Amino acid sequence: MKKTALVGLMLVCTLPLAAQARKGKKVARDYANTLATLQTDMGDITIKFFYDKAPKHVENFVDLAASGFYDGTIFHRVIPGFMIQGGDPLTKKPEDPAHPYGTGGNGETRLKAEFNDVSHKRGIVSMARSADPNSASSQFFIVVKDSPFLDQQYSAFGEVVAGLDVADKIANAPRHDPGRLDRPNQAIHIKKILLSQAQSSS
Repeated sequence: MKKTALVGLMLVCTLPLAAQARKGKKVARDYANTLATLQTDMGDITIKFFYDKAPKHVENFVDLAASGFYDGTIFHRVIPGFMIQGGDPLTKKPEDPAHPYGTGGNGETRLKAEFNDVSHKRGIVSMARSADPNSASSQFFIVVKDSPFLDQQYSAFGEVVAGLDVADKIANAPRHDPGRLDRPNQAIHIKKILLSQAQSSS
């Protein structure tokens, strides 16, 4: 089913964290209370994470964001009334027909599925994968309409808490080849992802 194509997401943290990550240093992070703000060409989207539901997926996403992995990538697939997809590092460069957008990931990283009881309602962030349930890498998607048929098929790991209207604008961007590539006519970038800490409620 076309709606099962790989998806990805990107974040970037503050400069000190990113610099440490690039040097290979292990950075202590409070993943459970991390927020990620995707700064896109159309506005900001802020995500909170379900660390208790999909810890490895959250760690993977946040660590990639902290390293600058997602900077400059684009949303390469958008479907009105369904979802927006990004996180493919190949989209930082002109498309190579031998390695088309939507096929890239984070090297050899493959995450074991963490299917959980989070339903894919509007605003949920989930990881893309291939036919292999244990193949998620860096691509992610944000659903803009309740999509329960994805439940127990993809690892939901976060939720949009601000900027869902921005996701809607991206989903409704004019696109060429609807139903196959679903690529926006004009590239929509994730310019950078900022990581911050949510205020813990005590």
